[in-house]
Amino acid sequence: MGLDLNRLLELRLFKAFDVDESGRVLAGSDDTGSTQLIEIADDGTVTPLTALPGACTGRYVPGQRAVIVSHDQDGNERYQLSLLRLPRENVATGDDLEPLVRDPRYIHTLADVAPGRICYLTNRRNGVAFDPVIRDLADGTERTINLGDHWFDEAVISPDGRWLALTVASPVTAAAAHVALVDLTIPPGGERLVPVTPPDAPAFNCVLAWTPGSDALIFSSNYDREFTAVARYDLAANELTWLVTDDTADLTGWLSPDGATLLIERNDDGASELALYGAAAAGHKIGDLPLPAVGTISSPRLADPKWAPDSRRLALSISGPELPGDALLLDVGLRGTSSGGIQVRRLTHSACAFGADAPVLPEQHRVPAADGETVPCHVYRRPDQGKPEHADLSCSAVLVVHGGPEGQARQDFDVAVQALAGAGHTVLVPNVRGSTGYGKRWYTADDKHRRLDSVADLAALHAYLPKLGVDQSRAALWGGSYGGYMVLAGLAFQPGLWAAGVDIVGMASLVTFLENTSAYRRAYREREYGTLADDREFLRTASPLTHIDDITAPLFIIHGANDPRVPLSEAEQIHAAMTARGRECELLVYRDEGHGLTKRTNRADAMSRAFAFLARHLG
Repeated sequence: MGLDLNRLLELRLFKAFDVDESGRVLAGSDDTGSTQLIEIADDGTVTPLTALPGACTGRYVPGQRAVIVSHDQDGNERYQLSLLRLPRENVATGDDLEPLVRDPRYIHTLADVAPGRICYLTNRRNGVAFDPVIRDLADGTERTINLGDHWFDEAVISPDGRWLALTVASPVTAAAAHVALVDLTIPPGGERLVPVTPPDAPAFNCVLAWTPGSDALIFSSNYDREFTAVARYDLAANELTWLVTDDTADLTGWLSPDGATLLIERNDDGASELALYGAAAAGHKIGDLPLPAVGTISSPRLADPKWAPDSRRLALSISGPELPGDALLLDVGLRGTSSGGIQVRRLTHSACAFGADAPVLPEQHRVPAADGETVPCHVYRRPDQGKPEHADLSCSAVLVVHGGPEGQARQDFDVAVQALAGAGHTVLVPNVRGSTGYGKRWYTADDKHRRLDSVADLAALHAYLPKLGVDQSRAALWGGSYGGYMVLAGLAFQPGLWAAGVDIVGMASLVTFLENTSAYRRAYREREYGTLADDREFLRTASPLTHIDDITAPLFIIHGANDPRVPLSEAEQIHAAMTARGRECELLVYRDEGHGLTKRTNRADAMSRAFAFLARHLG
């Protein structure tokens, strides 16, 4: 018997945000319906910390029993920062948080937490550009560093307080960011960016970390490489060297605070392989770290692996088909001893809710495209799919397209994918061109005027369906954000192929999307899609709304009213155009959501209705 949607929606998921010097883990749990903070003691005791109206994340303050809490309002992504002092006698609501950085008109993204101070990135200067701000937690004084109009992804203060390292988004190239330093000894107003990697290089750089002596910067980069590797930049020598490399897969590294050890993740077709390396000039492998199951550890910002201040422990999150979402604690303090030295502890047990029913595991496929390329694809289908009780959906397929576009469908847990497969559909989760995880050439293969090449990959996947035993006339598209655009584009540019589509917060028109998205995102997204000034005609041509008369398949649309990325108007205009033409189109709008659905009650409502829609048209 398989897992159905109702049971899957009842799963409780966990993620690790931080670990302190005593081994306490700050984690997130969605037990109340949205991700709230909990603390897991060394003996396994769980203490709920927050009960806010919406999802939140957090970081410990080193040397204090306190947490920096990052939260927004109904998914609007205008993050505010608050202080939560521990221990507490009660679970904190919004009124219990001490305001730290508050102005609901703007975004304040927590970038770094150091003893006595934090660094955050804010667009409060003009609503568009982001400036780093260093705030003293004792007296509340701030130093705002105006470096011009840039988009910064990361910022890390050196241990000696002299340097600020940043990743700076490229103004012209998608999925690219260079590394730069700011000398904080220069008086305010005179600071400038000092490049570490060339600003005009089409390279991706991330996960910045300082060595304890503030003499070198460790980061992951594909500068002058096809795949990301772990690099060391020596400040005195002004020299970049490579510590750990792999010519076949992306590597990401997290440096321990004592500078001795690197946690290395190898991205193997969307699954994480972990190992510990020494962080000396020529990184040497200490040993592999077996995970409890196949899955991925990479998470959004503030949920990456975190080392404890003493470098003995490391907290991380894992998500995989057999482990929906759990927090792990690695104790590496005994490495090098006769015991083997590395202990991996499961702090949470999300898979317990499966009971005797097993989730569906992915198969790895390579789908040939018309131009000779191959599209990586994970296929989920039940072992008992051909049995009579599943006959109504057993020859149908749903293609689930990830967002980004510079993202990757990884081997993690996805309620929609598992529920669709559990219902009897064959589920294809492709990494069409433009996806990360397969090298620089693949993730740049859809940039700007090559946008429709990625849409053509959908047709290649459709042509592959008979090899999976699927009736090609019973195939639908499902996707969120950029994946939602791909759903609409597939229906518009390949109208004879798809029987239905489910669009979640997708763009109907690349022109109106860029015109109406938040001002701070417009310049950032124009690097990927093209500019309104120079590429308007192509953007219009590549927009599903332009080809609305060709969209005849039934459409189901889900959107959050507070979406700052893809405005609600994108959903409203294609819904209006479809209904004006007498085409079947249903629009669900959730007033307390933003770019996606974070509240369990909303997910349950939207997904149950979307599943019923697909059953009507694919059954």
